[in-house]
Amino acid sequence: MLSANEVRRGMFLRIDDNLCEVVESRHQKIGRGGANLILKLRNVDTGASVDRSFPATKRYERVRLDSRQIQYMYDDPSGYHFMDMESFEEVTLTTDLLGDATKYLIDGMEVDLLVGGERALSVERPPSVELEVTEAPPGHKGDTATAGTKPATTQTGVVVQVPLFVNQGDRIRVDTRSGAYLERV
Repeated sequence: MLSANEVRRGMFLRIDDNLCEVVESRHQKIGRGGANLILKLRNVDTGASVDRSFPATKRYERVRLDSRQIQYMYDDPSGYHFMDMESFEEVTLTTDLLGDATKYLIDGMEVDLLVGGERALSVERPPSVELEVTEAPPGHKGDTATAGTKPATTQTGVVVQVPLFVNQGDRIRVDTRSGAYLERV
């Protein structure tokens, strides 16, 4: 059982006999030393998202899931195709299951697939990825009073705000949680 302080984004909890994924969690302080935990939950069975508020003293049942290593191969209209690294079977996942992770998938990338029973529930993507800049307008020194940025398109089609010194062909590290530029590699 978890306390309110231990609940984090990406965890799977059993709430009201439903398996739910925590999409967002935040604490809200209320008067006289009390607090609430505000959770945005996605019901795994129905896909519905709901915002719920719980007292900070409530305990939560965490659902333990199995993890399998899979490698991204390609995508087509039927979904995103991965190879299970242990059994070498092909696994096809939908865009709904992958969510924002589709923006950062590159050929050969390995991710962890969270499985409940025989059913795929979620994908744990790495905290950052290296992407090649395919399009970046030239940056002109003196355009801004502070450190300037410009939009750059990466090999996966994601547009990232980068410093003016980043050029087409450079490799950059991008945070997969926020989509922010981290560094030039």
